[in-house]
Amino acid sequence: MAIKATIFKAHLQIADMERHYYQDHTLTLARHPSETDERLMVRLLAFALHAHEYLEFGQGMTDDDEADLWLKDLTGAIELWIDVGLPDEKLIRKACGRSNQVIVYTYGGRIADMWFAQNSSQFERLKNLTVINLPVETTRAIAKLAQRTMELQCTIQDGQVWLGDGNESVEVERVILKALATA
Repeated sequence: MAIKATIFKAHLQIADMERHYYQDHTLTLARHPSETDERLMVRLLAFALHAHEYLEFGQGMTDDDEADLWLKDLTGAIELWIDVGLPDEKLIRKACGRSNQVIVYTYGGRIADMWFAQNSSQFERLKNLTVINLPVETTRAIAKLAQRTMELQCTIQDGQVWLGDGNESVEVERVILKALATA
C-alpha cells in the first residue's frame, strides 16, 4: 500500500511593498512522502514571493510536465514556471520552451553549488531563466516553521524578505545565480 501525502494548511499573509501586493491566502499543500519540510517550505516561500490570484501549486515533484508552481493566463498559456530543488537541465530547457519565464529556487548548500556549476553553461542560453539559491541556513530556519496548520506572515521590502509565524521570524537570504537576460 502506497504512503499518502501529508496535508498541510497554511494561512499566509503577504505584504509585498515592492509589487504593492497585500493579500491573505488560505493554502492547502500536499507534502509528498519523499518531500522534506525544508522543500515544502521553499515551495511555500516561492508562492509568497510570486503571489498572484492565478498562481497555483503543480505536481512538479511527481510529474515532469508540471511545475512546482505555475501561473497561467486565462487562455491556459504558462506565464511563470517555478521549480524547487535541483531539476534536471533537460526539464528546465523544456520548461523554458513552454513558459514566458522560468524561475528555479535551489537549496542544499554545496550540492546546489555543484549542480549550478555543472549546468551554468547550458543555462546561459536560456534567456527566460532565473536561478536563485537559498542558503542552507535560510532553508533550515524556514523548515522549522513547518506545522500541519500554519499562520504565516511574509513581508517583502527593499529587497529583503521576512517569513514568520508570530513567534519566530526568519530573514530570507536569496542569491541570484542567473538573472533573466535583458534585451
